[in-house]
Amino acid sequence: MKKLRICFAGTPTFAAAHLQALLKAGHHVVAVYTQPDRPAGRGKKLQASPVKQIALEHGLPVFQPSSLKPLKETETLASLDSDLMIVVAYGLILPKTILDAPRLGCLNIHASLLPRWRGAAPIERALLAGDKMSGITIMQMDEGLDTGAMLDKESVEIAPTDNRIDLEEKLQIAGQTALLRILSNLEKYQSEATIQNDEDSNYAVKLEKSEAFIDWRHSAPEIDRQIRAGIGRNPAYTILSDQRLRILEGSVSVDNSNAKAGQIVESEKTHFTVSCGSGALQVQRVQLPGKKPATVKDISNSRPELFSRNVTFDCEQPK
Repeated sequence: MKKLRICFAGTPTFAAAHLQALLKAGHHVVAVYTQPDRPAGRGKKLQASPVKQIALEHGLPVFQPSSLKPLKETETLASLDSDLMIVVAYGLILPKTILDAPRLGCLNIHASLLPRWRGAAPIERALLAGDKMSGITIMQMDEGLDTGAMLDKESVEIAPTDNRIDLEEKLQIAGQTALLRILSNLEKYQSEATIQNDEDSNYAVKLEKSEAFIDWRHSAPEIDRQIRAGIGRNPAYTILSDQRLRILEGSVSVDNSNAKAGQIVESEKTHFTVSCGSGALQVQRVQLPGKKPATVKDISNSRPELFSRNVTFDCEQPK
Protein backbone atom coordinates (compact mmCIF):
# COMPACT_ATOMS: atom_id res chain seq x y z
CA MET A 1 0.00 0.00 0.00
CA LYS A 2 1.27 3.45 -0.92
CA LYS A 3 2.15 5.56 2.12
CA LEU A 4 0.10 8.68 2.74
CA ARG A 5 1.84 11.98 2.15
CA ILE A 6 1.30 13.71 5.49
CA CYS A 7 1.73 17.35 6.46
CA PHE A 8 2.01 17.95 10.20
CA ALA A 9 1.02 21.17 11.98
CA GLY A 10 1.76 21.77 15.65
CA THR A 11 3.85 23.84 18.04
CA PRO A 12 4.39 22.77 21.70
CA THR A 13 5.93 19.67 23.28
CA PHE A 14 2.54 17.94 23.29
CA ALA A 15 2.42 18.25 19.49
CA ALA A 16 6.08 17.30 19.06
CA ALA A 17 5.42 13.94 20.74
CA HIS A 18 2.81 13.16 18.09
CA LEU A 19 5.17 14.12 15.28
CA GLN A 20 7.82 11.90 16.82
CA ALA A 21 5.35 9.00 16.97
CA LEU A 22 4.51 9.40 13.28
CA LEU A 23 8.16 9.39 12.30
CA LYS A 24 9.03 6.44 14.54
CA ALA A 25 6.16 4.44 13.02
CA GLY A 26 7.53 5.09 9.55
CA HIS A 27 4.84 7.42 8.21
CA HIS A 28 5.77 9.70 5.32
CA VAL A 29 5.79 13.28 6.67
CA VAL A 30 6.47 15.60 3.75
CA ALA A 31 6.43 18.93 5.60
CA VAL A 32 5.89 20.51 8.98
CA TYR A 33 4.02 23.69 9.89
CA THR A 34 4.66 25.40 13.21
CA GLN A 35 4.42 28.83 14.83
CA PRO A 36 7.16 31.42 14.11
CA ASP A 37 10.15 31.38 16.48
CA ARG A 38 9.43 33.32 19.67
CA PRO A 39 11.67 35.20 22.14
CA ALA A 40 12.32 33.08 25.23
CA GLY A 41 14.51 32.98 28.32
CA ARG A 42 16.30 35.83 30.07
CA GLY A 43 18.09 36.91 26.91
CA LYS A 44 14.84 36.88 24.92
CA LYS A 45 16.58 35.09 22.07
CA LEU A 46 14.41 33.62 19.33
CA GLN A 47 13.68 29.99 20.08
CA ALA A 48 12.34 27.30 17.77
CA SER A 49 9.21 25.45 18.85
CA PRO A 50 9.56 21.82 20.03
CA VAL A 51 7.87 20.72 16.78
CA LYS A 52 10.38 22.65 14.67
CA GLN A 53 13.26 21.13 16.60
CA ILE A 54 12.02 17.60 15.85
CA ALA A 55 11.44 18.49 12.20
CA LEU A 56 14.96 19.86 11.78
CA GLU A 57 16.46 16.78 13.44
CA HIS A 58 14.80 14.68 10.74
CA GLY A 59 15.59 17.03 7.85
CA LEU A 60 11.94 17.91 7.17
CA PRO A 61 10.88 21.11 5.39
CA VAL A 62 9.50 23.62 7.91
CA PHE A 63 6.95 26.36 7.21
CA GLN A 64 6.28 29.09 9.79
CA PRO A 65 3.64 31.51 8.48
CA SER A 66 2.14 33.99 10.94
CA SER A 67 -1.23 33.38 9.25
CA LEU A 68 -2.68 30.83 6.88
CA LYS A 69 -5.26 33.20 5.42
CA PRO A 70 -3.22 34.66 2.52
CA LEU A 71 -3.79 32.90 -0.82
CA LYS A 72 -0.06 32.17 -1.14
CA GLU A 73 -0.24 29.88 1.91
CA THR A 74 -2.95 27.77 0.28
CA GLU A 75 -0.86 27.61 -2.88
CA THR A 76 2.19 26.52 -0.88
CA LEU A 77 0.27 23.74 0.85
CA ALA A 78 -1.32 22.60 -2.41
CA SER A 79 2.14 22.38 -4.01
CA LEU A 80 3.13 19.77 -1.43
CA ASP A 81 0.57 17.38 -2.92
CA SER A 82 -0.31 16.02 0.52
CA ASP A 83 -2.96 13.39 1.22
CA LEU A 84 -3.59 14.50 4.78
CA MET A 85 -2.75 17.22 7.30
CA ILE A 86 -2.54 16.29 10.98
CA VAL A 87 -3.02 19.21 13.36
CA VAL A 88 -2.02 19.10 17.03
CA ALA A 89 -2.05 22.27 19.18
CA TYR A 90 -0.91 24.36 16.23
CA GLY A 91 -2.27 27.70 17.39
CA LEU A 92 -3.37 29.14 14.03
CA ILE A 93 -6.84 29.16 12.46
CA LEU A 94 -7.11 27.01 9.34
CA PRO A 95 -9.36 28.67 6.72
CA LYS A 96 -11.52 26.52 4.46
CA THR A 97 -9.05 26.76 1.59
CA ILE A 98 -6.40 25.15 3.82
CA LEU A 99 -8.81 22.53 5.18
CA ASP A 100 -9.68 21.50 1.63
CA ALA A 101 -6.14 21.46 0.25
CA PRO A 102 -5.04 17.93 1.33
CA ARG A 103 -6.83 15.15 -0.55
CA LEU A 104 -8.27 13.61 2.65
CA GLY A 105 -8.64 16.86 4.54
CA CYS A 106 -7.26 17.75 7.98
CA LEU A 107 -7.40 15.74 11.20
CA ASN A 108 -7.15 17.35 14.62
CA ILE A 109 -6.00 15.66 17.82
CA HIS A 110 -7.92 17.41 20.61
CA ALA A 111 -7.25 16.93 24.34
CA SER A 112 -10.83 16.29 25.44
CA LEU A 113 -13.59 13.75 25.00
CA LEU A 114 -15.54 15.94 22.61
CA PRO A 115 -17.89 17.63 22.70
CA ARG A 116 -17.17 18.02 26.45
CA TRP A 117 -14.50 20.76 26.19
CA ARG A 118 -14.02 22.66 22.95
CA GLY A 119 -11.47 25.45 22.79
CA ALA A 120 -7.99 26.42 23.92
CA ALA A 121 -7.74 25.03 27.47
CA PRO A 122 -9.51 21.66 27.69
CA ILE A 123 -6.99 20.18 30.14
CA GLU A 124 -7.22 23.03 32.64
CA ARG A 125 -11.01 23.26 32.39
CA ALA A 126 -11.44 19.53 32.93
CA LEU A 127 -9.37 19.76 36.13
CA LEU A 128 -11.17 22.87 37.38
CA ALA A 129 -14.54 21.23 36.78
CA GLY A 130 -13.53 18.14 38.75
CA ASP A 131 -14.02 15.79 35.78
CA LYS A 132 -13.22 12.16 36.55
CA MET A 133 -12.39 11.31 32.94
CA SER A 134 -10.71 13.03 30.02
CA GLY A 135 -9.27 11.79 26.78
CA ILE A 136 -8.30 12.40 23.20
CA THR A 137 -10.67 12.93 20.30
CA ILE A 138 -9.47 12.74 16.71
CA MET A 139 -11.82 14.64 14.43
CA GLN A 140 -12.16 15.64 10.82
CA MET A 141 -11.66 19.39 10.92
CA ASP A 142 -14.32 21.78 9.65
CA GLU A 143 -14.62 25.56 9.85
CA GLY A 144 -16.06 25.49 13.39
CA LEU A 145 -14.14 25.51 16.67
CA ASP A 146 -13.53 21.84 17.47
CA THR A 147 -16.91 20.94 15.93
CA GLY A 148 -15.81 18.39 13.33
CA ALA A 149 -17.02 14.81 12.98
CA MET A 150 -15.28 12.42 15.40
CA LEU A 151 -13.23 9.53 14.03
CA ASP A 152 -12.15 7.99 17.33
CA LYS A 153 -11.58 8.60 21.04
CA GLU A 154 -9.11 7.37 23.65
CA SER A 155 -10.15 7.84 27.30
CA VAL A 156 -7.93 8.45 30.32
CA GLU A 157 -8.81 8.61 33.99
CA ILE A 158 -8.11 11.78 35.95
CA ALA A 159 -6.62 10.77 39.31
CA PRO A 160 -7.52 12.90 42.37
CA THR A 161 -3.92 14.15 42.57
CA ASP A 162 -3.34 14.79 38.86
CA ASN A 163 -2.14 18.28 37.96
CA ARG A 164 -2.04 19.87 34.52
CA ILE A 165 1.34 18.35 33.65
CA ASP A 166 0.29 14.86 34.81
CA LEU A 167 -2.89 14.93 32.75
CA GLU A 168 -1.14 16.33 29.70
CA GLU A 169 1.37 13.46 29.81
CA LYS A 170 -1.46 10.91 29.97
CA LEU A 171 -3.25 12.57 27.06
CA GLN A 172 -0.04 12.73 25.04
CA ILE A 173 0.31 8.95 25.25
CA ALA A 174 -3.39 8.48 24.49
CA GLY A 175 -3.13 10.76 21.47
CA GLN A 176 -0.18 8.89 20.00
CA THR A 177 -2.02 5.59 20.44
CA ALA A 178 -5.23 6.85 18.83
CA LEU A 179 -3.44 8.57 15.95
CA LEU A 180 -1.46 5.50 14.90
CA ARG A 181 -4.58 3.33 15.23
CA ILE A 182 -6.58 5.60 12.92
CA LEU A 183 -3.84 5.85 10.32
CA SER A 184 -3.73 2.06 10.11
CA ASN A 185 -7.21 2.14 8.55
CA LEU A 186 -8.03 5.78 7.84
CA GLU A 187 -10.67 5.10 5.18
CA LYS A 188 -12.73 3.04 7.63
CA TYR A 189 -12.53 5.61 10.43
CA GLN A 190 -13.43 8.49 8.13
CA SER A 191 -16.41 6.62 6.70
CA GLU A 192 -17.71 5.85 10.21
CA ALA A 193 -17.11 9.31 11.73
CA THR A 194 -19.86 10.52 14.09
CA ILE A 195 -21.34 14.00 14.38
CA GLN A 196 -20.93 15.86 17.67
CA ASN A 197 -23.92 16.85 19.79
CA ASP A 198 -23.56 20.61 20.20
CA GLU A 199 -25.85 20.61 23.24
CA ASP A 200 -23.25 18.65 25.24
CA SER A 201 -20.41 21.07 24.50
CA ASN A 202 -18.65 23.56 26.77
CA TYR A 203 -16.15 26.23 25.75
CA ALA A 204 -12.74 25.77 27.36
CA VAL A 205 -11.62 29.38 27.36
CA LYS A 206 -7.95 30.02 28.06
CA LEU A 207 -7.26 30.73 31.74
CA GLU A 208 -6.99 34.39 32.66
CA LYS A 209 -4.23 35.52 35.01
CA SER A 210 -6.91 36.65 37.45
CA GLU A 211 -8.08 33.03 37.80
CA ALA A 212 -4.79 32.14 39.51
CA PHE A 213 -5.66 34.16 42.63
CA ILE A 214 -6.84 31.97 45.52
CA ASP A 215 -10.00 33.16 47.23
CA TRP A 216 -9.91 31.19 50.47
CA ARG A 217 -13.67 31.68 50.84
CA HIS A 218 -14.09 28.97 48.20
CA SER A 219 -14.25 25.33 49.26
CA ALA A 220 -11.07 23.35 49.84
CA PRO A 221 -11.79 20.97 46.91
CA GLU A 222 -12.26 23.95 44.55
CA ILE A 223 -8.96 25.48 45.64
CA ASP A 224 -7.19 22.13 45.35
CA ARG A 225 -8.40 21.85 41.74
CA GLN A 226 -7.34 25.44 41.06
CA ILE A 227 -3.81 24.65 42.24
CA ARG A 228 -3.55 21.48 40.18
CA ALA A 229 -4.92 23.14 37.04
CA GLY A 230 -2.44 26.02 37.25
CA ILE A 231 0.77 24.02 37.52
CA GLY A 232 3.27 24.94 34.83
CA ARG A 233 1.40 27.82 33.19
CA ASN A 234 -0.79 29.81 35.57
CA PRO A 235 0.32 28.90 39.12
CA ALA A 236 -2.21 29.59 41.86
CA TYR A 237 -1.12 32.25 44.33
CA THR A 238 -2.15 33.98 47.52
CA ILE A 239 -1.05 37.21 49.19
CA LEU A 240 1.18 37.17 52.27
CA SER A 241 2.50 40.47 53.64
CA ASP A 242 1.72 42.22 50.34
CA GLN A 243 3.72 39.63 48.39
CA ARG A 244 2.62 36.84 46.08
CA LEU A 245 3.09 33.34 47.42
CA ARG A 246 2.54 30.59 44.88
CA ILE A 247 0.85 27.47 46.23
CA LEU A 248 2.18 24.52 44.23
CA GLU A 249 0.99 21.47 46.12
CA GLY A 250 -1.74 20.85 48.63
CA SER A 251 -4.41 18.41 49.72
CA VAL A 252 -7.92 18.69 51.09
CA SER A 253 -8.20 18.38 54.84
CA VAL A 254 -10.85 18.58 57.55
CA ASP A 255 -11.32 21.90 59.35
CA ASN A 256 -12.69 21.65 62.88
CA SER A 257 -11.78 25.23 63.79
CA ASN A 258 -13.95 28.32 63.76
CA ALA A 259 -11.22 30.28 61.97
CA LYS A 260 -12.00 32.67 59.18
CA ALA A 261 -11.21 31.78 55.59
CA GLY A 262 -7.52 32.26 54.77
CA GLN A 263 -6.29 31.75 58.33
CA ILE A 264 -3.56 29.20 59.09
CA VAL A 265 -5.05 26.82 61.66
CA GLU A 266 -2.17 24.35 61.85
CA SER A 267 1.56 24.75 61.34
CA GLU A 268 3.85 21.75 61.19
CA LYS A 269 7.38 21.17 59.93
CA THR A 270 6.21 19.59 56.68
CA HIS A 271 3.04 21.57 56.00
CA PHE A 272 0.62 24.24 57.10
CA THR A 273 -3.17 24.10 56.95
CA VAL A 274 -5.42 26.96 55.85
CA SER A 275 -9.10 27.30 56.68
CA CYS A 276 -11.31 27.62 53.59
CA GLY A 277 -14.93 28.51 52.96
CA SER A 278 -15.62 24.86 53.68
CA GLY A 279 -12.97 22.39 54.73
CA ALA A 280 -9.26 23.21 54.84
CA LEU A 281 -6.25 22.94 52.58
CA GLN A 282 -3.02 21.37 53.75
CA VAL A 283 -0.11 22.99 51.88
CA GLN A 284 3.16 21.13 51.31
CA ARG A 285 4.96 23.05 48.54
CA VAL A 286 5.17 26.75 47.70
CA GLN A 287 7.24 29.35 45.89
CA LEU A 288 8.29 32.63 47.49
CA PRO A 289 8.79 35.74 45.31
CA GLY A 290 12.09 35.54 43.41
CA LYS A 291 12.83 32.06 44.76
CA LYS A 292 12.69 28.54 43.39
CA PRO A 293 9.84 26.19 44.35
CA ALA A 294 10.45 24.65 47.77
CA THR A 295 8.80 22.41 50.32
CA VAL A 296 7.27 23.97 53.39
CA LYS A 297 9.73 21.90 55.41
CA ASP A 298 12.73 23.54 53.71
CA ILE A 299 11.36 27.05 54.22
CA SER A 300 10.33 26.41 57.82
CA ASN A 301 13.88 25.46 58.73
CA SER A 302 15.09 28.99 58.02
CA ARG A 303 11.90 31.03 58.53
CA PRO A 304 9.72 29.19 61.07
CA GLU A 305 7.56 32.27 61.70
CA LEU A 306 6.43 32.62 58.10
CA PHE A 307 3.64 30.04 58.22
CA SER A 308 2.82 30.16 61.93
CA ARG A 309 -0.69 29.68 63.33
CA ASN A 310 -3.13 32.57 62.90
CA VAL A 311 -1.23 34.09 59.98
CA THR A 312 -3.99 35.06 57.56
CA PHE A 313 -3.90 35.29 53.77
CA ASP A 314 -5.89 37.95 51.94
CA CYS A 315 -9.16 36.86 50.35
CA GLU A 316 -9.57 39.97 48.22
CA GLN A 317 -7.67 40.03 44.95
CA PRO A 318 -5.20 42.93 44.68
CA LYS A 319 -6.10 45.56 42.10
